[in-house]
Amino acid sequence: MPVTAPEHCGACREGASAPAIRMALQPIVDLDTRTVFAYEALVRGQDGASAAEVLAAIEPGGQYAFDQACRVAAIEHAAALDLPCPVSINFLPGAVYRAETCIRRTLAAARRCRWPLERIVFEVGESEHVDRPRHLIDILDAYRGMGFRTAIDDFGAGFAGLNLLAEFQPDLVKFDMGLVRGIDRDTARRTIVAHAARMCAELGISVVAEGVETLDESRALRDLGIDLQQGFVFARPALEFAPAVRL
Repeated sequence: MPVTAPEHCGACREGASAPAIRMALQPIVDLDTRTVFAYEALVRGQDGASAAEVLAAIEPGGQYAFDQACRVAAIEHAAALDLPCPVSINFLPGAVYRAETCIRRTLAAARRCRWPLERIVFEVGESEHVDRPRHLIDILDAYRGMGFRTAIDDFGAGFAGLNLLAEFQPDLVKFDMGLVRGIDRDTARRTIVAHAARMCAELGISVVAEGVETLDESRALRDLGIDLQQGFVFARPALEFAPAVRL
């Protein structure tokens, strides 16, 4: 059953005020085709504060408005830049009381900006599965039915990843930077990533390695068959524009 939250219902009906945010973009590259596969939209404060700093300043009752503002800003930003590929948007499942209702502003923004729904990827962190697993899976199922793509972010950083994949197979799994860091010289990390990537392939899930900082890490990941990569070695997040990509 969907989780009910009257304050969210009121915010959805009345339209809560949005916090002041900006969007940075970081590319996810496809090293096989040497193209940008997607851009992840990363929230920033008006003063350039990080996403963690912005989120920490949001009161519990303001999470709905924050989540909605991020979605709309990401779509508007992607459309204004005429990005040639999908935009990936992080969302807060705790700010969604019912997927079919809380998606209205997203759909309206996509229509207004003429941004196809299939070019929106909704990302959620692996740890979001812990407290309310059924609620998260219901949201992901609903989003897939609406035509969005889905991604599990920070895979390997928490403890719910395999249980989540048993219940729901997203379009993408993003391996946490903790698994990627130093993989070129760490046998344990290579073994774990190799087996996890093979498991995802057998489930029909594409894999993205995030937090790639060196060419040696990138080469080691490619040797394991992981061509979708994201990290500083290709481009740092850039405010208000799509950064140049080093391939």
